[in-house]
Amino acid sequence: MKIGELAKRGACSVETVRFYELEGLLEAPMRDASGYRRYTGSHLVQLNFIRHCRSLGMGLPDVRILRSLQAHPELACDEINHLIDSQIDRVHTQIAALRVLKQQLHALRDTCHANTNVGDCAILRNLEQAAEGESCSCHPHGKMH
Repeated sequence: MKIGELAKRGACSVETVRFYELEGLLEAPMRDASGYRRYTGSHLVQLNFIRHCRSLGMGLPDVRILRSLQAHPELACDEINHLIDSQIDRVHTQIAALRVLKQQLHALRDTCHANTNVGDCAILRNLEQAAEGESCSCHPHGKMH
C-alpha cells in the first residue's frame, strides 16, 4: 500500500507516517521500481502500536524503547514495567498540576462577577498586572510557571 492508504488505515496524516519513519519508529518500507514507498500490513501494525502508545501519553523516547524491546521477546519485561510505572507517576504529577491550574483559573474568574466593559474587567487587569511582574489573584505570591 502507498503512504496515503497507510495513513488512512492508521487514522493519521501522511506527515505523521513520515515523521515516525524518520524517527526510526516505523520500519523503512521497500520501494517499487518507480521509487514509491510500499508499505505492508506489518507497517500498519507498527503504526497502530505507536499511535496506541502515544494515545496513552507516552513520549517518543518511551515508544522507541518499547519498539526496540519488541525485537527481543526473550528478555524479561522489567524494563517495560518500569516504563509504565514511570508513565503512571507522570500522570499523577500532571493531575496534581491540573488541580492547581483549575484553582488558579477559578481564583481568576472569581475576580469578575459583573458584566462590565473590557476596560473595567478584573480578569484582564489581573493578567496585565502579572505581565508587569505584580501579583495577581491566580498567582498571589507572584510565582508564575
